[in-house]
Amino acid sequence: MRTLALAETIHTYFSLTKPNVWWLLVFVGLAGYLAGLRNSLNPVTLLSSALGLVCGSAGAESVANYLEKDVDAVMERTRRRPLPRGLIQPPEKALILGLTLIVVSLVISALLLNLTALLAMLLGILDYVLVYVVLTKRRTAWNIVLGSPAGAAPVLVGYASASGFIDISALILGLLVVFWIPSHVWSLALKYKEDYIRAGIPMLPTVVPEKVAVRCIAGTVILLITSSLLLPILDRRFLKGPYLATAAIVGAALLSLSLKVLQSPSQKNSWMLFKFTSPYLAILFLAVMAESVLGLLNAQ
Repeated sequence: MRTLALAETIHTYFSLTKPNVWWLLVFVGLAGYLAGLRNSLNPVTLLSSALGLVCGSAGAESVANYLEKDVDAVMERTRRRPLPRGLIQPPEKALILGLTLIVVSLVISALLLNLTALLAMLLGILDYVLVYVVLTKRRTAWNIVLGSPAGAAPVLVGYASASGFIDISALILGLLVVFWIPSHVWSLALKYKEDYIRAGIPMLPTVVPEKVAVRCIAGTVILLITSSLLLPILDRRFLKGPYLATAAIVGAALLSLSLKVLQSPSQKNSWMLFKFTSPYLAILFLAVMAESVLGLLNAQ
């Protein structure tokens, strides 16, 4: 019985960190690491980057869950999370866990990575927790725009961990995530519009006409696809068939789904777009990983 109770406790705290969110952030961070490599791979640095990103992302999500427990309790989509269900008592334990994980991520960055990676990690956490969750999410429809730079932080952390600096390639890779976040979140908000209204969250689709919201979603998708095709122009490592073909194929699929939402903004079409956005980003950054590794092998 004790073993079962321990397993349930671990599962509860693990789900608190929202692994369905941070796995993708860690993945793009590892892609950033491989893209930033100029010499041979350092296993210690790679593992340190991964662990730091897991702790930083999971910690930020845990803190966000604590700060938003009242909102989560009134939204149909989120009311089954651990804190609204009362599975963690007192709730402050969630805050302690989140802050501990954040401190661990910063210590790893400071001791095992470098100053640039540390600053990227710190700024990403501050943008997400302070700018997005605390200051803007409940106050302005610009919330997701102001919070989206946090999504670029893992890429910059990984890139800086490998190279020691952030250049134009790193910024473009980060920009892909920045442009991806609004299309990802706004398409979800379009489906759960009533949920956000009930919770008093001014996500874009709840405060502007539907036609305006879907145009904004389509606009961010176009910016995202354009940025993905701009990368090989600025970094010749990606001016090759595999990356270009991948970016073109998944970009065309994403554009098609966004145009479908533009023409018919139903909950079904919004949900289809939302469900494709995560695989889109994962596949695109998988191509970044592949091209980076192939480039290193060819250089040896």
